[in-house]
Amino acid sequence: MSYKALYRTYRPQTFEDVAGQSHVTITLKNAIKENRIAHAYLFAGPRGTGKTTIAKILAKAINCTGDHPPCNECPNCKAITHGDHPDLIEIDAASNNGVNEVRDLIDKVKYAPINAKYKVYIIDEVHMMTSGAFNALLKTIEEPPAHVIFIFATTEPNKVLPTIISRCQRFDFNKVSMHDIKYRLSVVCKNEGIEIDENGLTLIAQLADGGMRDALSILDQCVAYCSSHIDVNDIRKIYGVVTSEDIGKLFYSVYKKDVDSFVKDIQKYSDMGMDIKRLTADFIHMLKDSLILDYSENSTLVSDMNKDMIRKYFKLAPINFRIKCMEELMDTYNKYTYASNALDYLEASLLKISSYSYESKTHIIDSDHNDFKEVEEEENYETSYDDTSDNSDIIEKNTQKDDNNGILEKSEISDVSRETLKQSENADNKIILNDDFVVQLLVGANKMERNIDTTKFNNIGQFTSSLEFGKYAATLRNSVIMASGSNYIVVCTSSEIFAKQINEFELNYGYEDFMEVLLGKAKKVFALDKTQQARVLD
Repeated sequence: MSYKALYRTYRPQTFEDVAGQSHVTITLKNAIKENRIAHAYLFAGPRGTGKTTIAKILAKAINCTGDHPPCNECPNCKAITHGDHPDLIEIDAASNNGVNEVRDLIDKVKYAPINAKYKVYIIDEVHMMTSGAFNALLKTIEEPPAHVIFIFATTEPNKVLPTIISRCQRFDFNKVSMHDIKYRLSVVCKNEGIEIDENGLTLIAQLADGGMRDALSILDQCVAYCSSHIDVNDIRKIYGVVTSEDIGKLFYSVYKKDVDSFVKDIQKYSDMGMDIKRLTADFIHMLKDSLILDYSENSTLVSDMNKDMIRKYFKLAPINFRIKCMEELMDTYNKYTYASNALDYLEASLLKISSYSYESKTHIIDSDHNDFKEVEEEENYETSYDDTSDNSDIIEKNTQKDDNNGILEKSEISDVSRETLKQSENADNKIILNDDFVVQLLVGANKMERNIDTTKFNNIGQFTSSLEFGKYAATLRNSVIMASGSNYIVVCTSSEIFAKQINEFELNYGYEDFMEVLLGKAKKVFALDKTQQARVLD
């Protein structure tokens, strides 16, 4: 007998076996229990997330003659499992997408099922059907015979006609979580007698990118290479993934401005067939973990293996440098889609990061004399983060209070904010908002303006995939509006690092164009974290 791939061998046969997608399986189980079965379903989501698998389980459950559908013991369940049930018709819309094929399907729909209660049509990649084929099928989907159920599966629901979608119950499948993939892989490995450690499972789950089928296919390939004992380094060799140690050394070379070393290393990884895009993603991930450890040394969000690498290589650089490095790499990663040579893009990005000046300027507004002072200081990036964190670039924004009552009128706060922003735009460093300045921003805010802005701000998720405004939306998506003025908003974030990133983004790029699209007005954005919020409101 020929070998059967793991993803086929371990295809779930009940709703409980499906990894993730609980929102889909629970809904379908309840519908079957209450006999509220729809005549047409649309399963939409990324590849390998269980769309066709759940469609077959649903077909078994509604035709099962056992006590607990699907029982996988009755003739109907067994026939569907083996793929030879006459009343389950699977159609690949990629190759059967014309009007003639659909008309042939419509002619056969009217015939009653042979062995089961329902005749089930599973049409995969339904978005590949032509407009003519969709229109020919429209009437049948709207009023099908009582014995027919349609299940459409697609990875691109945006290409399906709205008139088709409106006649179906739609279920959106999510990428399977890392936890669910690792658990399912561990079960498979145990059953197959495969030895693999936690780091190996984690790497396979990362490579699968939310696809359970992809994860099992990767495991299958690793077994073919390593036999029954899989080591994380073997997985890296097979799929061209650079080790955490290599990334740490690469970062340290960039930080130390050892250009020859890091350029040669990148070219070596490329020559070895390493995936440059994956290398960039892993680099960003390590930088992110290093920032997490700065705020929570004992965090369980970072693996022990990564903690060791971070302490060895990343902690030597100050947080300012690491944030700039991460931002630059994120920007480069987004450009790979259009890059003719990803290697050149990564080299250019790291050269730019390595060129960051060690000399910084701190700009301070003297609240007593309204003088704008410029202080130059030499930062020692060789020291640890704890020694340099208090000397990081700061803009303290203090505003002149009224001599009579110490409070600015609302008309004046706008002028103060504009002047402060004008001065900030000449700085080349991060913004940390002074508490007094934040208080005056709140004084100049308007509750009605905030309510209007908040309603529109909630639509920010629509822009995260935008080529023009994606990076703007990404920086603000985890923040909430605290106050709104006529030409600015104040947002609050969960941590200081996010607030600094927003303020630096405002300084370097400005949010006015994005705010004009999102809120209908060109506004500046100020950010603070929850700690500062509590302090200024106390």
